[in-house]
Amino acid sequence: MRPPEFDRTWALFLDLDGTLLEIAATPDLVVVPPGLPGLLQQLHDRLDGALAIVSGRPLAVTDRLLTPFRASAAGEHGVSLRYDDGTVEELPAGIAVPETWRAALRAAAERWPGVRVEAKPHGVAIHYRLAPDRGNEVWRLVRALVPSDHPWFRLIPAREAVEIGPRTASKGQAVDRLMAHAPFAGRRPMFIGDDFTDESGIGAVTRLGGLGLRVGEVFAGDPAIVRAWLVRGAERLGGHPAPLPTPTGVSP
Repeated sequence: MRPPEFDRTWALFLDLDGTLLEIAATPDLVVVPPGLPGLLQQLHDRLDGALAIVSGRPLAVTDRLLTPFRASAAGEHGVSLRYDDGTVEELPAGIAVPETWRAALRAAAERWPGVRVEAKPHGVAIHYRLAPDRGNEVWRLVRALVPSDHPWFRLIPAREAVEIGPRTASKGQAVDRLMAHAPFAGRRPMFIGDDFTDESGIGAVTRLGGLGLRVGEVFAGDPAIVRAWLVRGAERLGGHPAPLPTPTGVSP
């Protein structure tokens, strides 16, 4: 499958890690190509604001990584949502992973070298990319904390990681909510993502008459190819695109 040519009528939804950025050994070691924030700003402007970053990271972290770019966005897989006018809402409001669960994960990580706990405002993720042999133990622990029928929280699989997050939020729900408001309403939605958490976003845009692009299928699993496609899109939409972002640069 080849990615389509850009169109001004699109509403563009972009995952971050694994889609715009190369996956790093740990979340804090991710490298942001120097030209990426400027490229996103160009696309945002040429789509009249209809571009959103839809990530598992908290909004504040996404903003820090992509500074000075700032636009509509969803954080923590849709738990937090920022609209075009800057309004931020949470769904569900006030729900966060209990401290006892966070403490249990931190204690386990201390026993398992290479396992890292990533705290988030509403959820928590535990990564075993640096200790893949601990994967089964990590999953046994989180399943003991969060049974499949838990009313408020669910387990969210990721690349050599698993996250505990609010059950009612998803990237698909974030797409639906943004598409109901300007500047997204009335446009054809396009979602680009790379893993399990993006499937609900792809499902949402498909249901709305748009198109979901999986990085592994359409871009050979390579965020650099995604970025190159975005550069060509900015050029197609007019003006002079930002220099092609490369994975070189400094860690945030």
